[in-house]
Amino acid sequence: MAISRWISAFIIVFSAAVSLHAQWLHYPTPGIPRTPDGKANLSAPAPKTPDGKPDLSGIWVVNGRKYFDDLSADGLEIPMQPWAKELYEQRKKGNQKGHPSERCVGHGVVDFDTLFTPRKIIQTPGVIAILFESYHQYRQILLDGRPLPEPSQPSYQGYSVGKWEGDTLVVETNDLNDIGWLDMNGHPQTEAMHITERFRRRNFGHIDLQVTIDDPKAYTRPWTITLAGWDILPDEELMEAICDNEKDSQHLVDR
Repeated sequence: MAISRWISAFIIVFSAAVSLHAQWLHYPTPGIPRTPDGKANLSAPAPKTPDGKPDLSGIWVVNGRKYFDDLSADGLEIPMQPWAKELYEQRKKGNQKGHPSERCVGHGVVDFDTLFTPRKIIQTPGVIAILFESYHQYRQILLDGRPLPEPSQPSYQGYSVGKWEGDTLVVETNDLNDIGWLDMNGHPQTEAMHITERFRRRNFGHIDLQVTIDDPKAYTRPWTITLAGWDILPDEELMEAICDNEKDSQHLVDR
């Protein structure tokens, strides 16, 4: 877990003069398989829902931040259109200046997939909700069989529908805006982008994640990356994380 999260927890607990138990920090999560020493058994089998589907519920953190900064960190050659490559190089040389998070807008689908702060999955038969600790944002993945809508209201999270292919949840997302960045170094996106995510909970403690980007206006062909995956965060809860940079807004406008 990020050091800043633990520092924040320390300040909250002691400034309020209440117990850890009262703040729900480190409260034992019900239903977790445990080893004899009481720790979560991360290698136990992945849980199932009553209808036999893999249960992705829980609080998760990304395993490292490598791909958050740069989706090509492993040497992947991302097939950018000339204008997209020029913009990417400009953003990278600018040390990530101009990312939407500077204005508390937050992140889009792909850079939330790689952001190392916690997120909570709530799963029902018809919908999966993902609550992000950062920026108080959320995402919903509809599982009721509906198709993706025709793009009409571009947004940061777009519209997402999912289906099960065996033990893998396949999520299709469209209707995204062209403001978001795919990573902090600045790989761009356009409103033509279509994202396919494949989530697989291979055991109790780990979710594997593969993402395919199909954005013909920014990239010469679709491309796929296997990300670091998500690790379960047992016996924890989300903390309030408010983004407030209004005091510095005049400087942000000038940047």
